[in-house]
Amino acid sequence: AKKFDVSRTPVREALKRLEDEGLVETFPGAVTRVTAINEKGAIQLLQVVGTLHVLALKLAFTHLNSEALNQLSQHNEHLHNSLSKRLPEDAIAADTLFHNVILQAADNPEIQIALERMTPKIRRLELIKFKSIHSVISVQQHASIIQAIKNEDLDQALQLMEDNWSTLGTLLLDQE
Repeated sequence: AKKFDVSRTPVREALKRLEDEGLVETFPGAVTRVTAINEKGAIQLLQVVGTLHVLALKLAFTHLNSEALNQLSQHNEHLHNSLSKRLPEDAIAADTLFHNVILQAADNPEIQIALERMTPKIRRLELIKFKSIHSVISVQQHASIIQAIKNEDLDQALQLMEDNWSTLGTLLLDQE
């Protein structure tokens, strides 16, 4: 609170929100600390998030025109450049923009609302992924998704999207 010259109330509220989201744990009068990553919980979260992204792609598929494909390609190039420069926060932003093109085209705000609730938990996992040497896999997967959309192959695009999200879980398991 002193560092940012604010009262303790917004800091307490922020910590409470982080605790509600399972990102910190508080022991009153003792300590507040970042929680360890719960492997089972992370895998379950990624299953839900992956399923929502697959659904979004299914809904968006016929609306992904050449402009959307160009945006997907640009964001994937930005992801590649960010990874090359070892900028994980920029890589996460580029990855988010990539997936947001599809979410916008899906035109289903309920999917976005559900994902917004889960996003804070995913950010830590994405940092693991995008700091990993295996993170280039995501760029390749995105390129394959774009190609499947260009080829009008919905089944392949959906499988590739599912694979893209399951890779995060695999990388998490490999970190142990």
